[in-house]
Amino acid sequence: MAVFQAHYGRIVRAGPALIATVIGFGLATIGFAFSRSLWLSLLMLLLTGVFDNVSVVLRHSLVQTRTPDYLRGRVLAVNNIFISCSNQLGAAESGWTAEWLGAVPSVWLGGVATILIAMGCAGLSPQLRHWRQTPS
Repeated sequence: MAVFQAHYGRIVRAGPALIATVIGFGLATIGFAFSRSLWLSLLMLLLTGVFDNVSVVLRHSLVQTRTPDYLRGRVLAVNNIFISCSNQLGAAESGWTAEWLGAVPSVWLGGVATILIAMGCAGLSPQLRHWRQTPS
């Protein structure tokens, strides 16, 4: 997916694409949680990677293009701190949730939470919904 993105160019309707890829990530996570087939599970994991890759590129683009010049270094630093910590915090949260509820509910609840958060951000941020990138 990264190679495709590198050659494809900018995603013009970036805001809707970002929202859709995060929702797609949540749906693929839910699909993985309920899968009983190895091949379906592998497909769902592949899709989570694809959706995550696109959303990471769009989120980094958003931070770099929409942050005022005088704040860009600070915003990127805070963004990097959150990115660096999110995997460890997410792993701890997932472990606790799996311990309390079981592995499958932990995974599908994570997918549902991802979708709800994406929809909430989309609903609360018209700027995000209407974010466009100019074609390269």
